[in-house]
Amino acid sequence: MTPRDAADGSRWSDLERPPLNAAALRRALVRDGGHGGLYCDVQVVQRTGSTNSDLVALADAGNADEGAVLVAEEQTAGRGRLARQWTAPPRSGLFFSVLLRPAEVPVQRWGWLPLLAGVAVATGLSRAAGVDTALKWPNDLLVTVDGAERKAGGILAERAGEDGVVIGVGINVSLRAGELPVPQAGSLALAGAVTTDRDPLLRAVLRSLEDWYGRWRSAGGDPAASGLQEAYAAGCATLGRTVRAELPGDRSVVGEAVAVDGDGRLVLATEEGVRQPVGAGDIVHLRPA
Repeated sequence: MTPRDAADGSRWSDLERPPLNAAALRRALVRDGGHGGLYCDVQVVQRTGSTNSDLVALADAGNADEGAVLVAEEQTAGRGRLARQWTAPPRSGLFFSVLLRPAEVPVQRWGWLPLLAGVAVATGLSRAAGVDTALKWPNDLLVTVDGAERKAGGILAERAGEDGVVIGVGINVSLRAGELPVPQAGSLALAGAVTTDRDPLLRAVLRSLEDWYGRWRSAGGDPAASGLQEAYAAGCATLGRTVRAELPGDRSVVGEAVAVDGDGRLVLATEEGVRQPVGAGDIVHLRPA
């Protein structure tokens, strides 16, 4: 490799961050020609603005089926909740989106999908990377770096047409301390992961998502019957802590996070003795109080 290769952003310019093997991912995840499992296709692109935007556009145009997976080696316009930016060096993380069409689940239960994805991502990474993971309600993935909780991933759910939801996931895998976008961010590498090989990590996360989505869908989206509500609560670092939920209009609610209710809302027990549920769509920030 020449210096010019590195300056030009060659796909081999950082040998510690090899490209994903798209063909091997398809062989591992797409079963029986797209039948018999969730995933119908896995596509890997070198660079795009946002995998969520791309997959929503494909779904809206009728050019994507349920189980389509779009992965980017680099995202230039990745975003989280409330259009917050998500940037990382090429091939330093997992940036992907999945199209789901839960036709048999009542729409009012679709709000559980980002929480379901959080459970799936945390479960898959705990197994494959060997790191302790936790979830900050509603959709942040936390790891422990030098004894402190750090955000290493996030999830964004967006509607796609009348019957679809695109779940976008961003995970910091091999970011070094000097590459973190903000000091309170983290990565699997900084958390002591046993591997930063993104191929097995992505396979583990997608298989976990397929498993949890299948359970939830089979239960008609019932979070209790599917085990999702219990699993989310067990892995949620927010529960048991006193937090301030900052709401639109400069309003806020302070209380101990005591539960996640059947609608996926965080229930706060306030000093006034009120149990106040807050929904993800109503939250601007959720901070320690």
